[in-house]
Amino acid sequence: MQSISQIFFVQSRFSFPTFSKTKTFIATCTSRMASTKASTSEVGIANRLWIKFHKESIQALYNPFVLSLASGTLSLDSFRHYISQDFHFLKAFAQAYELAEECCDDDDAKVDFSDLRKSVLEELKMHDSFVQEWSSDPTKEINLSPATVKYTDFILATASGKVEGVKGPGKLATPFEKTKVAAYTLGATTPCMRLYAFLGKELQQFVDSNENSHPYKKWIDNYSCNAFQESALQTEDLLDRLSVTLTGEELNIIENLYYQAMKLELELFSAQPLLQPTVLPLTKACDPSEYQLMLFSDFDLTCTVVDSSAILAEIAIVTAPRSDQDQVYNQIARMPSADLRSTWGVLSGQYTEEYEQCIETILHSQIGEKFNYDELCKALEQLSDFEKKANTRVIESGVLKGLYFDDIKRAGERLILQEGCPGFFQSIIENENWRKNVHILSYCWCGDLIRSAFSSVGLDDLNVHANEFTYEEHVSTGEIIDNVHSPLDKVQAFKDILHECRSDKKKLTVYIGDSVGDLLCLLEADVGIVVGSSSSLRRVGSHFGVSFVPLFPGLVLKQKNWIEESSACWKGLSGTLYTVESWAEINAFILGK
Repeated sequence: MQSISQIFFVQSRFSFPTFSKTKTFIATCTSRMASTKASTSEVGIANRLWIKFHKESIQALYNPFVLSLASGTLSLDSFRHYISQDFHFLKAFAQAYELAEECCDDDDAKVDFSDLRKSVLEELKMHDSFVQEWSSDPTKEINLSPATVKYTDFILATASGKVEGVKGPGKLATPFEKTKVAAYTLGATTPCMRLYAFLGKELQQFVDSNENSHPYKKWIDNYSCNAFQESALQTEDLLDRLSVTLTGEELNIIENLYYQAMKLELELFSAQPLLQPTVLPLTKACDPSEYQLMLFSDFDLTCTVVDSSAILAEIAIVTAPRSDQDQVYNQIARMPSADLRSTWGVLSGQYTEEYEQCIETILHSQIGEKFNYDELCKALEQLSDFEKKANTRVIESGVLKGLYFDDIKRAGERLILQEGCPGFFQSIIENENWRKNVHILSYCWCGDLIRSAFSSVGLDDLNVHANEFTYEEHVSTGEIIDNVHSPLDKVQAFKDILHECRSDKKKLTVYIGDSVGDLLCLLEADVGIVVGSSSSLRRVGSHFGVSFVPLFPGLVLKQKNWIEESSACWKGLSGTLYTVESWAEINAFILGK
């Protein structure tokens, strides 16, 4: 018999209650992991570090200063201040490249550093045009912000051989040691180049190439243009080449420098003065004295990497008796493992076929082009009836009989949560005003599995609303206490929680989900956030007039409306849902850094 810990190394063979979603998700993850593995083995350290510190790049994109710049609502005085700081920052960059060039013992690398320095000097010339357009003279005596000083000191210290983590006196002095300074300098400058190239491309979508209506078009064009993108690639390529001969310890120093530079870049953006309100982070944009944040989230494949139904099925199979002779495994009779696996196969196949038929029936209904919530509710009644019948079949089959509570608990502890999800909830519950208003709404058959998963990462204060197993002396009877089995159950639980909330403040509701079962809650919430790329969710939603908007562009539009109309109101049943690729975006939007 397999141990419980082995469950998480077995690919699920099932597609029962959202198992089909699990199979698609696992296939996607497998493809991504294979792609990532191939890319990390084929490309150099620069790309690996950019991928590793993806969260920091998202935080930069969702910085209030960058959002205001993207939307064109950034005040001119704020932009002038930024340009003046950036002027001195770029001068430090040029000086660092000059120092690095002197340390090189490779003629090709010397030429590359010279070219990079020339690119920075060209960028400094660009400030002349900024002076003319925005009446700002960066050469005038100004007070450098502590963030600018901290960053420039870091770059110049690194280029001078004063590198944190180096053994000895902390300064690379010998000719052999100095040859490494060039690589370390790139470790400190490359993330800035890549980050600005990334931001330039992301912000380019908000600029009309045929018009000059965007006040900061010239700045965005500069960092999105091919020349700057190529310069960023050249910097990364040089870092890769100079890192080839470094030891593991020296590569760790490069990584530390890269991460430190990313953090300093974030501090630099955050240090810029803002003279206008911004729509993010949400927890600050909506006055806490006026609004009560109510946070809701689905569990399976929203918070987790695999579906809990597949985990419970695997537990049942691997802990089942192998034959009729081993029936008395516990006090509740169970079918042998082979029969259990066969039964699960039949149930899962039936579920998948009928689920797809149900979705197709919904999509063949006649509906207008405009958002129609009432018709969507009626359509999802079909899905709700189907889900309840499917779960009744599971209970009657007896496949969930005889599972030990301890096995379920251990499985929950080993359940892998999405990257960034635990950290987000940990930050939320640290705030006394938010802690009691965090709710997990799930179809999961066993709330104990959810509580165990969150408890294993220190999240014991989340309110879990799910179905529950019944037990006799810590052994499951196969019965399920029916709490949340359908889209209609979920949205009713959502409404009940809001009704029971005792607060004089206005309620600001956020719902995070990933599937059709979350659709009604996503739409009822003031802010509905879709994680992942469920095709059935998008097809059904779009059929009833729901719009799916990537979160950052949605925030840019919201920022424009706030400044132009003096309103940043979030309101449920708008028919618009916001899509994200990761929890890093959710964290940056709601909490900020």
